[in-house]
Amino acid sequence: MRGNKLTRATQEPAWVRYTLLTVGLGFLFFFLGLPLVAVFVEALAQGLPIYLEALKESETRSAIWLTIVIALAVLPFNILFGVAAAWAIAKFEFKGKSLLITLIDLPFAVSPVVAGLIFILMFGSQGYFGEWLAAKDVKIIFAVPGMILATLFITFPFIARELIPLMQSQGKDEEEAAISLGASGWQMFWRVTLPNIKWGLLYGVILSNARAMGEFGAVSVVSGHIRGETNTLPLHVEILYNEYNAIGAFAAASVLALLALVTLVAKTIVEWRMKAETDMLNAELPGEKTS
Repeated sequence: MRGNKLTRATQEPAWVRYTLLTVGLGFLFFFLGLPLVAVFVEALAQGLPIYLEALKESETRSAIWLTIVIALAVLPFNILFGVAAAWAIAKFEFKGKSLLITLIDLPFAVSPVVAGLIFILMFGSQGYFGEWLAAKDVKIIFAVPGMILATLFITFPFIARELIPLMQSQGKDEEEAAISLGASGWQMFWRVTLPNIKWGLLYGVILSNARAMGEFGAVSVVSGHIRGETNTLPLHVEILYNEYNAIGAFAAASVLALLALVTLVAKTIVEWRMKAETDMLNAELPGEKTS
């Protein structure tokens, strides 16, 4: 009886729940669903053949390919740094730990445009290393290497930030047990640590990859906007739209929208698997204690 009273006392009236639900769904529809539908409607406004022809343009294909190449290029570095940083922060105590955590969050605090300007200051023709790079005939700014560096700076926190709380919650008892049983460092990582963080790592990879493909500000500063050479999809969309090529711009934007939808589906699947494994572990723990 008392439980029923507490439930009624803490339960919101029906009109409040429906109002909040309507506001939330309305916000999602007008600011997420409607713009997404509008992109595809505008892209297909003159028919599917015109849409496909816009995607077959050499500059559009080059932008799509470059976007994929940059995303794939930064991914190994993001995984390596993310796992190493999360492992160090979650498993060890050392001087400068708080500083490392602050530096990991730095790309979230710095504007992407400012990040791009920093790379120009370092590697541009008038930058700190500009003369040395010119003497070695190495081109970073207004070339693909500079775009990779800028994207790497923007995306490297995602995997680490996903793994740090996960590894901290797991503790280090299993790793210590593996070491005490004679496992080497690599054996401990591949057989204990990696299986425990696999879904969190995959989740971070999905977020990092999505940001790499959609990055605009930092890449725009260091790219030079050389058509067919240093334009990624977001930059190509801007150029086409500024030239009043609406069909081409929305066709390219639809590719980004499709990538976003794929990312959303993959993210949802990973979240579901993570929740399923967590629920399974929570269900097993009471049984282990009673036995």
